[in-house]
Amino acid sequence: MTRCFHLLKCLCLCSFFGLLCGFSSDQLVTHSLNGKWRLSNMNGSLSLSAQVPGCVHSALLQQRYIQDPYFRFSDVSYRWIALDNWTYTTTFSVSAQLRVKQKVVLVFDGVDTIATISLNGVVVGKTDNMFCRYDFSVGNLLKDGANVLKVGLTSPVLYAAERRNAHSSYTVPPECPPDVQKGECHVNFIRKEQSSFSWDWGPSFPTMGLWKGVRLEGHDILQLIRVSSVPLCYHNVSQWTVQIELLIDAVQTTNVQVVLSIPELHAEETFPTRFPQGKTKNSFTLHINSGSQVKLWWPRGHGDQPYYNVAVKGFQDGFLILRAESKVYFRTVELIQEPIIGSPGLSFYFLINGKPIFLKGSNWIPAHSFQDQVTPAVLKNLLQSAVDANMNALRVWGGGVYEQDLFYHICDELGIMVWQDFMFACAMYPTEDDFIMTVSEEVRQQIQRLKSHPSIIIWSGNNENEAALATDWFNIPASQRPKYVEDYVTLYVNNIRKIVQEEDQSRPFLVSSPTNGAESEQEGWVAANPYDPHYGDVHFYSYTLDCWDWRTFPRTRFASEYGFQSWPSFSTLQLVSIKEDWSYDSNFTSHRQHHDDGNQQMMLQAALHFILPNATDPLKRFIDTLYITQVMQAQCVKAQTEFYRRSRSEIIDGKGRTMGALYWQLNDIWQAPSWASIEFGGKWKMLHYFAQNFFADVLPVAFDDDDTLFIYAISDLSQDLKLRAVVTVFSWSDLDPVCTLKSDLLLVPGGSAVSIFEHLVDTMLAGCGRCSRLTCLFTFHLEKDSVQLGPTNHHFLCSPKDAQGLQRPNITAKVQEEETGFTITLHSSSVAPFVWLDVGNIPGCFSSNGFLMASRNRTVRFNPWHQTSVAELTASLTITSLTDVY
Repeated sequence: MTRCFHLLKCLCLCSFFGLLCGFSSDQLVTHSLNGKWRLSNMNGSLSLSAQVPGCVHSALLQQRYIQDPYFRFSDVSYRWIALDNWTYTTTFSVSAQLRVKQKVVLVFDGVDTIATISLNGVVVGKTDNMFCRYDFSVGNLLKDGANVLKVGLTSPVLYAAERRNAHSSYTVPPECPPDVQKGECHVNFIRKEQSSFSWDWGPSFPTMGLWKGVRLEGHDILQLIRVSSVPLCYHNVSQWTVQIELLIDAVQTTNVQVVLSIPELHAEETFPTRFPQGKTKNSFTLHINSGSQVKLWWPRGHGDQPYYNVAVKGFQDGFLILRAESKVYFRTVELIQEPIIGSPGLSFYFLINGKPIFLKGSNWIPAHSFQDQVTPAVLKNLLQSAVDANMNALRVWGGGVYEQDLFYHICDELGIMVWQDFMFACAMYPTEDDFIMTVSEEVRQQIQRLKSHPSIIIWSGNNENEAALATDWFNIPASQRPKYVEDYVTLYVNNIRKIVQEEDQSRPFLVSSPTNGAESEQEGWVAANPYDPHYGDVHFYSYTLDCWDWRTFPRTRFASEYGFQSWPSFSTLQLVSIKEDWSYDSNFTSHRQHHDDGNQQMMLQAALHFILPNATDPLKRFIDTLYITQVMQAQCVKAQTEFYRRSRSEIIDGKGRTMGALYWQLNDIWQAPSWASIEFGGKWKMLHYFAQNFFADVLPVAFDDDDTLFIYAISDLSQDLKLRAVVTVFSWSDLDPVCTLKSDLLLVPGGSAVSIFEHLVDTMLAGCGRCSRLTCLFTFHLEKDSVQLGPTNHHFLCSPKDAQGLQRPNITAKVQEEETGFTITLHSSSVAPFVWLDVGNIPGCFSSNGFLMASRNRTVRFNPWHQTSVAELTASLTITSLTDVY
């Protein structure tokens, strides 16, 4: 039986309403306008075929007017595309069946961005927001025979500049991105993907186009535009209701008998309803039988993701005129911000179905500069890769796009919790009436579209804008600061927050990220220090401090951004570069780096613990350098994530109870250095393989403190466990263990982090004999009843660059095919840190990679995503370990 909370504390949700509409006598008639259109620039010098949905850049590429926009320096050389105006044109005929309908609307699911739309020479409307659905009544304009539809698109770069120039009373910073990003200015003045004007991990491609579907829809009585469904649980354990909203467009006032049902829960109710003329939102409450056993949706690792079928039917005079079906999921969510004993500030964690859940995951950015190229296969691969790395949460970052429906469908099915930002990032924004108006429509539409997904557990107003204002990113004079605070509150509190509260009471809302949450609200929505670890969520980056030193990390309540850069693999870069680009100091590597001093920062961080590559062959030195950046990134994020995970159960110096670790970032938008753990194209970096371990449900974590080795047992499981730590001491020069130590069995409660091993390092080494910090290292794991639980971890007692006895392992490999895929059997002659298997451009992933090989033999599985063979894998396979780059 499900546990429910009092309605005031209950925050519940059901999934996306997969809308299947049908009509009896007065059937909805739809005419798709997707497919081939004509595209021309302003002076007519270019005219070509263009696919819809699509964008100008994609059309130019498909018709070979340009080469791959990601190739070398094309992001700059193709800047002219976004500075021109473009027109999409299609000629079509429609059936008499459609033309005779009482109402016919022209629907654009997404226009990017500033457009004037005309049908048969008559302007029917204009658009100014990439994130809005638009529809226009056109029944009186359609004619028998050829109809001509034109969409004239204005340069987003020039439009943004015009809007900024019109805003003359005060500046709205930032004016332009940093020079290193090679981007365009004033993106905060246009409602489109903010990162399309450039970011510190991506190129500047200010897109234009019809990025979602276009169609005509005709009806005689009414049309069901959208259904949303939000379950709520009431006072006792078995009392649920489902609040269902129907967005209806009625030709005239219509009386309908609406029947809502969930057959499996024996719930059905009939509602006599009067739909007024025009568009209206109509709310209904379906009561669930108090004796019904409601199966709950759970995040990955905590249970299943069951659903129920819901039916919506509408009858007029006994005839069925409306029908919709969907899957519905039930779950509850609360964001708990309350005092903690022994600590100033407030907690910050999520209760899902009454259970505290540690969020493990990453941050999602747009998967491509051109959204029409984000295919279902791309989404499925990236989201499955997140789950395969033991993630249960992703934050959809506020500088990109509200993702397509399929993204949220997959998250629902896989149990991935989504932290959903609204699309505002790293900037101040104008608050003129027309800007507020279009934002309000955007927010309302997106909430109505997305609120039925159980995966979405929180709305957040923006990315880093509270922090930008509080810590004065833009050097705003003190005398002018009140105006910017006023604008901030106007946009995010008085408008966005207000709309969220009107449209969706089922999940929490934060004004910003990072934020002090409830404390920020008390301080007038802009806290003095939004990075205060005693409250809310924190973003933390430090590239110069030693990332192996856990003392450099903030012991925060929730870490929603942190990370380190690395370069993608050579096979990924090779597709967009030429031979002269393949050195770390080439023009290409400098051009591709959009984070100031990023390439140098990677080398300085790597040099703290590793000997930097020094091969005489330039290509080998370049490939080795790419490898060492990935080693550095993986080890850095591992150290930081493990620190957050072991901090979940304790308060130290008033700080701790960390309940979330979302590193920056999951995916890449192009082939370039970034914080991502998955390269553009889907290939896993070393960091992603490490995430499989540091996000494991049961995990041992070790750290040094005052020459004492501590090992924590971390468990995300519901049940209590009795575990012991097993520590094996190895010499760098020998594959035979020096000695093994075991702790006593200790109780590890479900959902906790507990210290189960504590020994002085020097005493351990002396007891083993012939060991020092320079000559030996530790591996360790957890056991229950002599059976290992969770992964084997490692702890280095010195930097590998200082290790004594470390040798070249001369690893050999044999590839074999089995029923479930391929195996690669490795043989090593010595201890080998960071063993990296690479099969070039053969898509797939290994069962483990980047690992410490402390045995003579090890077998790794390879799961190909496309057909391959033993011969192809053997020919493509390269193996690199740390000493191979010296």
